[in-house]
Amino acid sequence: MAAIIIIVIIWGLRRAGGVAMELRPAGHGGKGGAGLGERSGPRMGFRRSGGKGWTWTGAAMKVDSKEGTAPEERERLRRRRGPGRCGVGAQVWAVLLRGGASVRWAELRAGLGSSSASLPVSLPPALQPPAGAVAMGRPAVLLLLLALLTPGVAIPVPPAVKALSSLRWSTSSTSRHFTDAKYSVHYILQKVDHFGFAVDKTFKQRYLIADEHWKKDGGSILFYTGNEGDIIWFCNNTGFMWDVAEELKAMLVFAEHRYYGESLPFGNNSFKDSRHLNYLTSEQALADFAMLIKHLKRTIPGAKNQPVIAVGGSYGGMLAAWFRMKYPHMVVGALAASAPIWQFGNLVSCGVFMEIVTTDFKKSGPNCSESIRRSWDAINRYSRTGAGLGWLSEALHLCAPLTNTQDVQHLKVWISETWINLAMVDYPYESDFLQPLPAWPIKVVCQYLKNPNVPDAQLLQNIFQALNVYYNYSGQASCLNVSETTTSSLGTQGWSYQACTEMVMPFCTNGIDDMFEPHSWNLREFSDDCFKQWGVRPRPAWIITTYGGKNISAHTNIIFSNLYTQRVGLEPMTLRLRVTCSSN
Repeated sequence: MAAIIIIVIIWGLRRAGGVAMELRPAGHGGKGGAGLGERSGPRMGFRRSGGKGWTWTGAAMKVDSKEGTAPEERERLRRRRGPGRCGVGAQVWAVLLRGGASVRWAELRAGLGSSSASLPVSLPPALQPPAGAVAMGRPAVLLLLLALLTPGVAIPVPPAVKALSSLRWSTSSTSRHFTDAKYSVHYILQKVDHFGFAVDKTFKQRYLIADEHWKKDGGSILFYTGNEGDIIWFCNNTGFMWDVAEELKAMLVFAEHRYYGESLPFGNNSFKDSRHLNYLTSEQALADFAMLIKHLKRTIPGAKNQPVIAVGGSYGGMLAAWFRMKYPHMVVGALAASAPIWQFGNLVSCGVFMEIVTTDFKKSGPNCSESIRRSWDAINRYSRTGAGLGWLSEALHLCAPLTNTQDVQHLKVWISETWINLAMVDYPYESDFLQPLPAWPIKVVCQYLKNPNVPDAQLLQNIFQALNVYYNYSGQASCLNVSETTTSSLGTQGWSYQACTEMVMPFCTNGIDDMFEPHSWNLREFSDDCFKQWGVRPRPAWIITTYGGKNISAHTNIIFSNLYTQRVGLEPMTLRLRVTCSSN
């Protein structure tokens, strides 16, 4: 039975100058590593089917990163490492379609460091930015959010944007950690099944509230649409919401997604079988959010008439966008960071994501991606004999020795996940989001992968040095454990089930345009693996059917940040906002 492997890819809200960042294979993600500053993600990643294909089990993508940030600013970014920072020097091109009719452009730039002024894609004439578009950073995102909070007011034209760019914004924000994030923990009883009438069972959904800057008079509510993991972990890795809370006089609400963290519909039996997991869907989660907002407005004095903006990154970013689409009466708008709502069906090529990961390594060091590409054959050659397996185990300092071909296959998947995770958290400052890492970790990794033409033994020893950057930067690991790639705060079981039901995101590699071994996307084999593990089969077209795919022109006030469209292209009147960041 082929094992189903999950690769955590978290984008969304983590680094962004005011918007969520990457569309990288994550974290931005996104910086994207995680989009809104989030490692934002959910237990995202790829699932390999029968050794023949990859399917996305999470959500996020990335943008290019450059150096050039001043030392003091780099230190500031390191301290601020929360979701929602495009970074200094980050360039943001945004197009906001209000009411499905007008198109307003604004170039948003942090103003420090250098960044390219060109768009990465050729846009239709209707979506070309106006000459002289003005630059600014976090204020621009605030401007967009303020526009959502002011019904009927169009986004200011360039002159107004120019005026706002001269405002002085505080740069003293720091990252929120368990020791200094000021929030209270609450619970609400939710129906296990919002859409049927036969099951009347309820469960406790956890949510957090931070109201230090909230004002009953003229305030607002920023509502974090929790994704696949512990909500406290996401709360403490989300920076943008904390940064803008004072300016927006906002109450911050972080809602935990059902089946993750402490919000378990059936307690310890929640993952027992498909019958208990039957209520783990994005639709049920959105209904939870709607009921929670209704509860907050009914029970908190002063909240009843305040506008709510949904905010999320990666899978949470998709939920934020879908929440605005399905419950427009509940939220006036949504900020969806690194939210790949097109990564379903055949809306985009299945190989784009891995090509983006490869580009990260290609741009971070000469011959770096080529060294990784050649390492697979080197591993295969050593795996042909028992002695070779023993040498590989020692050379890579593995905690458990390799004994058969299945172990080798698992090793290669683990190594692939490592490169993907590095792309997701390639921040310009030290971080410990997934693992303790140096600033620009891919550049550090690529220092060991400069020559792809060395003998197999030397190449694989170099691969170990590169892996060691990710797994042992702290110097505390005595060996490398191929069963671990990231934090335990992500909900592996829950996301595995979701990827096997409605969150079916096809991924593939060809070994030519990317640095990975060739693997095709095979829905049938993927379906069989899902059935063996969970007793269910995926519905690959359901997400497009229920949320619209690219046909979302009827919706308004949705900001999509960090969307990578270079290969996909941007079709007019489909996205409410398109933002691309090149961060330093």
